[in-house]
Amino acid sequence: MPRRDDIHSVLVIGSGPIVIGQAAEFDYSGTQACRVLRAEGLRVILVNSNPATIMTDPEFADATYVEPITTEVLTSIIAKERPDALLPTLGGQTALNAAVALAEAGVLDEYGVELVGANIAAIQKGEDREQFKQVVEVCGGESARSVIAHSLDDALAAVDVLGYPMVVRPSFTMGGLGSGIAYDEADLRRIVGQGLHYSPSTEVLLEESILGWKEYELELMRDKHDNVVVVCSIENVDPVGVHTGDSVTVAPALTLTDREYQRMRDIGIAVIREVGVDTGGCNIQFAVDPETGRIIVIEMNPRVSRSSALASKATGFPIAKIAARLAVGYTLDEIPNDITGSTPASFEPTLDYVVVKVPRFAFEKFPAADPTLTTTMKSVGEAMALGRNFTEALGKALRSLDKKGATFHWDGEPASGAELDALVESIARPTERRLVDVQQVLRAGVPLETVYQRTKIDPWFLDQLQLVNEVAAEVAAAPALTREVLARAKRHGLSDAQVAVLRGSSEDSVRHTRWALGVRPVYKTVDTCAAEFAARTPYHYSAYDEETEVAPRERPAVLILGSGPNRIGQGIEFDYSCVHAALALKGEFETVMINCNPETVSTDYDTSNRLYFEPLTFEDVLEVYEAERAAGPVAGLIVTLGGQTPLSLAQRLFDAGLPILGTPPDAIDAAEDRGEFGQVLAAAGLPAPAFGTATTLAQARETAASIGFPVLVRPSYVLGGRGMEIVYDETQLTEYVERALADATVSNRGVLPPLLIDRFLDDAIEIDVDALYDGEELYLGGVMEHIEEAGIHSGDSACALPPVTLSATELERIRTSTEAIARGVGVRGLLNIQFALVSDVLYVLEANPRASRTAPFVSKATGVSLAKAAALIMVGRSIAELREAGVLPAEDASVLDLAAPIAVKEAVLPFKRFRTLDGHAVDTVLGPEMRSTGEVMGFDVDFPTAFAKSQQASFGGLPTSGTVFISVADRDKR
Repeated sequence: MPRRDDIHSVLVIGSGPIVIGQAAEFDYSGTQACRVLRAEGLRVILVNSNPATIMTDPEFADATYVEPITTEVLTSIIAKERPDALLPTLGGQTALNAAVALAEAGVLDEYGVELVGANIAAIQKGEDREQFKQVVEVCGGESARSVIAHSLDDALAAVDVLGYPMVVRPSFTMGGLGSGIAYDEADLRRIVGQGLHYSPSTEVLLEESILGWKEYELELMRDKHDNVVVVCSIENVDPVGVHTGDSVTVAPALTLTDREYQRMRDIGIAVIREVGVDTGGCNIQFAVDPETGRIIVIEMNPRVSRSSALASKATGFPIAKIAARLAVGYTLDEIPNDITGSTPASFEPTLDYVVVKVPRFAFEKFPAADPTLTTTMKSVGEAMALGRNFTEALGKALRSLDKKGATFHWDGEPASGAELDALVESIARPTERRLVDVQQVLRAGVPLETVYQRTKIDPWFLDQLQLVNEVAAEVAAAPALTREVLARAKRHGLSDAQVAVLRGSSEDSVRHTRWALGVRPVYKTVDTCAAEFAARTPYHYSAYDEETEVAPRERPAVLILGSGPNRIGQGIEFDYSCVHAALALKGEFETVMINCNPETVSTDYDTSNRLYFEPLTFEDVLEVYEAERAAGPVAGLIVTLGGQTPLSLAQRLFDAGLPILGTPPDAIDAAEDRGEFGQVLAAAGLPAPAFGTATTLAQARETAASIGFPVLVRPSYVLGGRGMEIVYDETQLTEYVERALADATVSNRGVLPPLLIDRFLDDAIEIDVDALYDGEELYLGGVMEHIEEAGIHSGDSACALPPVTLSATELERIRTSTEAIARGVGVRGLLNIQFALVSDVLYVLEANPRASRTAPFVSKATGVSLAKAAALIMVGRSIAELREAGVLPAEDASVLDLAAPIAVKEAVLPFKRFRTLDGHAVDTVLGPEMRSTGEVMGFDVDFPTAFAKSQQASFGGLPTSGTVFISVADRDKR
């Protein structure tokens, strides 16, 4: 059947800002849906408050509203646009809850708007804990023994029924927000209080403990003719008790018996039918008792979820795209498979490889937080890798995290004595380090059964970790690195750097030996069908196998290095710039994306001409380059759009002979190295706060004394203000440097990268500038004025564009200074500079010759895609040519348009996710180290209204009663 002819316009609700539990995967889902719906000839109306998303670009919807996602705002948009349908299943829990609120307020009935994808009854059945329990019973499944509570008294009464420990799960929340495991009454009071607070329906489910059971997920899709496909099975390596978003996961499920898997399928298919998801997808979570095989249904999401994005990238089956088509009337057998072009979506995907996802955490940003992993999600991002077996995929995934200490290691002697006892004790508590600690415990000879009893990680996975240890021991003991030894090491996920440590050699030496012996990766294709049909889409992963599937090409390629897993300081904003570069260059070049983040639009197989799902390490990027060089000409690599991760590879790649497009590595160093940058400023006659560098405590004391306290201290080459502190006296300075030295001893073999020590400018107006430079001409993209006081990291500070209090004269000074820095550094492309204005003196704080996290915000506020323009400059276009082509306007941000609307960016902070060891909330005071996970934008004709919108989108609106603290800057006092 063709699509429904009674739907002409669709309202799509996005997920809002990036928060823990609801991240970039919904930009990926929403972008796919908008593309598909517009291709079907439907008018698409989009509402989302997040300016850093691809979906809010003007070309993805017919009408785009960057507005707070509230019932009031949505009602006004519906009244104006009069959509025929509302699709709420692609914007996470935010969109689903918004749709329920609109339905309950009678708005959808009043304006004749139909819910598609999932109706209210299906949403209620899937999200309401009590209704879902009844659904499971009707389907012949089993739920954990449970009690529904709407008050603390209800919860306390449940203790007599369930006992301790008890699992608390709120209704209608995402990422496990407000959930937890109560071991006693104090825990129960605290967790239930949180759960009732965060649940929109003031309802929590209290369950018997199934801690230690194995956890699984199924991704299913159903159409209006009752056809159901199981897209993917996913297994959590961590047992029940760790939120699935915080667990290492693997697809397909590897430790189920066939009987268990078939039973799980039967229950899942019955549940999606009973709930009534008849035009879309859902995710169902199960627990399996490892002793008896008893299967329990934990919960479901009657929408596209975080796991849906993972399943899409793991299988090549575009769940969101297909869900959008199902929502407007198509059936699964009518929707073609993009990758094969010859099979329909009713064919279930088949995997002939293994996929591993690993979470990335940011506990270093919250040192007081309890690092124990629980049912409340705490990870800020994730990396994914594909391999021909579990160990290969796991090794690639761990190094994709781009984090010290995240990979397996074999340096030094195995732990023994008291150290080993402490390690064995520690692995009972799930933390971000547990998998590496388990590897170390097994390396030390602790029996596998002992490790299983401590962790409840399935013995098969533990046996695989032991296998990696055995392979590492073979590498270390081999008389020489032979082809066989190296091939075995690579097939089990060891990197050249790991082999080098085992051999007491260098990474370069290992690579030269490996290449000389012909041990090179080939690139396989994700084809959804285990090679049963030919794949048309070049979506590749590396494997140490026989035959490569990289096709030759004629057009020159541009390799774009993505940003890797989301983290605080390096998030979706950098993926936005990478995607824009791919779209800008697609017409002239073969765009090749290298990234390992399953949440993002950049890893959608149709964003670039070719996609390599690979770690962003020197070894992996070099191998992709060599494969592409064998396939055809390579114009070069773009390393300045994906944040610090690709930027840190630039010099090594350049030294290895790879062509770097845009700003050259020596210019990157000129901006990052404080000494060189100081010379650039001096030559241009630009003032900077007094600064110095130090590699010892004595040097730090001497430098700080000469500058004068307070000082701003930080490491070199970091993003997001990592490790940055304002230091007010010598005692505090000593504590900081001793911590830095201790960290360097562990991670850098005692070598301390230079500490940067700057005079802290109090009572300053901080200013952010994004600009383009082509070697001849500057284009000032945007000048943002920070609203918070000096000392708050720019990523955590609200800012206004255009600036509210700066004069035309000050803007011209900013432009002149920016141009002098761009010329002095040697920028070709994007440049971000931070200034501070104090007593009419414009100080230069720092310059970053790369895309910044504000680039998407500036692009949305001005309507000019800076990343697209930057990519074109990198391949040789001039700013004059881009103006002529209409890519850039005639005037830049140095010209104040008094009639222009005001855009306000506000940060979104994750403090409610973290608790101290004694259960208290972590300190919410902001400082020079960034802690926000995302951002929103308020947009209106004047600053007060735009600012109010930003607060509403970020925090749910300003309170209208209570006590207010007002602090007025000295410069504003009259």
